[in-house]
Amino acid sequence: MTPEYDQVTGRLTLLKYDSDGNGKVDTWSYMDGSRVIRIEIDKDEDGKIDRWEYYLPDQTLEKIGSSRAQDGKEDAWSYLGSDGSIARTDISTRRDGKITRVEHFQKNVLVSAEEDTDEDGRMDRWETYEGDRLTSIAFDTLHRGTPDRRLTYGVDGTALVQVDVKGDGHFVPATTPAARNP
Repeated sequence: MTPEYDQVTGRLTLLKYDSDGNGKVDTWSYMDGSRVIRIEIDKDEDGKIDRWEYYLPDQTLEKIGSSRAQDGKEDAWSYLGSDGSIARTDISTRRDGKITRVEHFQKNVLVSAEEDTDEDGRMDRWETYEGDRLTSIAFDTLHRGTPDRRLTYGVDGTALVQVDVKGDGHFVPATTPAARNP
């Protein structure tokens, strides 16, 4: 482990570490004295960071960053639940740092997601899952901040198209008279 110190204050600022002992640094711990701020890891030692860990002042892990394209550009951030499993992942789908998709997990299993597909700052697509199956997907085609169209998928592969004509959260099949004549 190789430490680096601030030349003015003498405080520890960086620890470089070779975690596998092959002579190549693969872990950088950014420090404020004895407090860990962030850790960057290049696990495959290709010269690109694979994992970013961010720590709160009390030294608990705040979030884990990753590069979905494995190119060293951080574009997804996972947050752990109280049980230590991933509870939420924020994703910058265009890889520009702006969060446009949020995925929610229970015991590391995806249960729902919402996405801002037009990047106007408001979610306009919602997905729900049961196990590994997409059960519904809803869309805000009217830009009012709530879904007005929904597809619900049956276990047998059938799909039901529904609409929320009034914008009050009550969906009806798209083939009903109320859906055709708002």
